[in-house]
Amino acid sequence: MIVGIDLGTTNSLIGAMDSGFPVLFADAEGHRLTPSAVYFPDQGDAVVGRVALAHRENVILSVKRSMGQSGGKPSPEEVSALILKKLKADAERALGQPVDRAVITVPAYFNDAQRAATKRAGELAGFTVERLLAEPTAAALAYGLDRLGEKSKIVVYDLGGGTFDVSVLELSGGVFHVLSTNGDTRLGGDDLDAALAAECGIAIFEAAELKKDPSSVRTSKSALAIIERTRALCRRSLHDAGLEAKDIDEVIVVGGVTRMPLVRDFVRDVFGREPNVSQHPDEAVALGAVIQAGILDGSVQNVTLLDVTPLSLGLETFGGLMNVLIPRNTTIPCKAGEMFTNAAANQASMRISVLQGEREMAKDNWRLGEFDLPFVPAPRGQARVGVQFELDANGLLHVLARDVATGLDTRVEIRSAVEVSDEAVEKMLADSLEHAFEDMDDRQFAEACVKADEMLPAVDTALQLLEVNPAEREVIEGLVKKVERAKEARSLQKLKSALNELDKETEPLAVRLIEKL
Repeated sequence: MIVGIDLGTTNSLIGAMDSGFPVLFADAEGHRLTPSAVYFPDQGDAVVGRVALAHRENVILSVKRSMGQSGGKPSPEEVSALILKKLKADAERALGQPVDRAVITVPAYFNDAQRAATKRAGELAGFTVERLLAEPTAAALAYGLDRLGEKSKIVVYDLGGGTFDVSVLELSGGVFHVLSTNGDTRLGGDDLDAALAAECGIAIFEAAELKKDPSSVRTSKSALAIIERTRALCRRSLHDAGLEAKDIDEVIVVGGVTRMPLVRDFVRDVFGREPNVSQHPDEAVALGAVIQAGILDGSVQNVTLLDVTPLSLGLETFGGLMNVLIPRNTTIPCKAGEMFTNAAANQASMRISVLQGEREMAKDNWRLGEFDLPFVPAPRGQARVGVQFELDANGLLHVLARDVATGLDTRVEIRSAVEVSDEAVEKMLADSLEHAFEDMDDRQFAEACVKADEMLPAVDTALQLLEVNPAEREVIEGLVKKVERAKEARSLQKLKSALNELDKETEPLAVRLIEKL
């Protein structure tokens, strides 16, 4: 049996398939929702759940917002593991048998480090994590959207306690294909509580109660400002999917915050249709995780999930360029590879720098990790190194690098230590749009410099090996200087023009050199 788990910012749930139906387990007190709270007393073991909420000090809340970041004592994944252990114990009590396999949900917009941390938390809790499932995809399963007509387009608007996701999915032949996903893993009900507390001059827990009053929240400027932050993300998801609001067949809302009339009014305004609220907003993601667990263990059939990667993955190449191997919004699991060669003669290894981001230059993206691949020394441009990225169903990256000459493989699982805040992810996407033209100019200039670095030594070699009349030599040497000056001046147009002139002028030289060799 495989259990399904919604490891939430505010509350967490666990369940399994029973006689063909997804069932969520209650704890000993009869509660299906377990607060994602951990209290560390001065002495004794940590306390998890509803009891932990009674304490005001030494209690950790919303740890999900810190996943993928290094912590003190304990780390975010260790705290999350305690929550998962509590859920595991509740499930085993309900089932009367051990449980050690699980599907755990994550925000669609979690990056590689956050996903890896979630998987580690599950392992620390004693689970084999069979799948990390994107929360919007889980919600689509819970709402029974597999029963929609063919080619149906679905939007999942998921606003939880600490994270926000919006995804566009298409149903075709029982397959859920995620067309696009956007989100902010630091935006949710916690922020709404803080904004209301500041606006009304009250405590956070009082704001959480005030949030339940439709009349007071509908007139709150701070509450509306928080919700408005999701509008641009909704529009971007539609744009990335190549759709308009009128193309959407169903909009479902997930997360406790979506109970608020203010949020439902907002969703109606953005997508131009009434949101589907037929499922319990706090339980939909957990139910979807249970159904996915059933798909994996064979108790649920005829439904397939195809998720996507939220940010591009690639590596650094000559000239400091970002070479994308797996573009953003690529369906996972997937593999992509490319062949590379040595930049200098007789080098004996190549540094593989793995990058994540949307910018053209390597320096503007995040470095997830790097390693050295040894290979047989060869003249410049003669070595052959194959690099393959494999993104598994959990969204975790595995890198294979191979020296073609020897067949020597180097395999690395990228468990990123890079700490990327969700504001930084959002800024990455915004910057990629804002600086698109500048980035392309920088890329073209870098590529032109690489071409110049290849061409100038080749021209010099030809001039040394061939008998060239003085007039021809003078013209070529003048063009070489022109290329060098354009490169120093960082003028793209001048460099491209000078390279074209030099290329044209040395064509006869190249023919003669080949004939001689």
